[in-house]
Amino acid sequence: MSARLILCMKWGTRYGPEYVNRIYGMVARNLSGDFRVVCFTDDRRGIRPEVECFDLPDLGCPVPTNAPGKFRKLALWNADLFGLRGTALFLDLDVVITGPLDPLFTVGSPDDVILARNWIKPLERLGQTSVFRFPVGGHAYLLDEFRADPEGLAGQYQFEQRYVTKRVRAGVKFFPSVWVRHFRLDCLGPWPLRYLRPARLPRGARIVMFPGKPDPADAIAGRWSGAVSHEPPLRHLRRLAGGRQVAFGRHLKRYLLPVPWVAEHWRE
Repeated sequence: MSARLILCMKWGTRYGPEYVNRIYGMVARNLSGDFRVVCFTDDRRGIRPEVECFDLPDLGCPVPTNAPGKFRKLALWNADLFGLRGTALFLDLDVVITGPLDPLFTVGSPDDVILARNWIKPLERLGQTSVFRFPVGGHAYLLDEFRADPEGLAGQYQFEQRYVTKRVRAGVKFFPSVWVRHFRLDCLGPWPLRYLRPARLPRGARIVMFPGKPDPADAIAGRWSGAVSHEPPLRHLRRLAGGRQVAFGRHLKRYLLPVPWVAEHWRE
């Protein structure tokens, strides 16, 4: 069996090299046999030597400015991705690996594009590209078509993951929902419980995604974002005095206690 490919991307300053290094450590603990962790990045400093680093692949057009999606990720669909071959599992840097990854490589056909399911919009049958598997070079038309009209397609689809979900010609598939979970939706629980117990790790979860906020580091610290510090439940509730109704609901939801299992898994 050839080495399995784990791909990630790092650009800009939001995530430091420690995020890439944690990806490697989590993969090493949860994937049997030979594997390669590859990072496409604009800054290789601080990334551990076991990770193969390449420059960011060429998008081949200006990054669209009229939509919020991370369309730079579409460069992964290049026909030639630095000579890499085989089936690759892409991971966003802010995922936490909590169980064996081997089944994510064996489910379905090697030619399938398999995504995590985006349950925020369940009626749309939308994929989440925080975690997805694809044959490298196998669907280069996705990038070719995008290059022909980047602003138009970005405006139409808004998010890179919606573009991929809707434009794969054979249709996408989804990992079993118990394997890949969403931290806010699947772990935190309804807002009253957030004041009483830490977020729970669902049984059978192999990867937990952290789209938006909080990040894994925030979950460990028990805060919604790095801009605030953890505070006891009563102090957090007291700050509601005088708040507007919309802010009231948002404030109640944006609370969490420190989450020990994130610290256990999210490490080198």
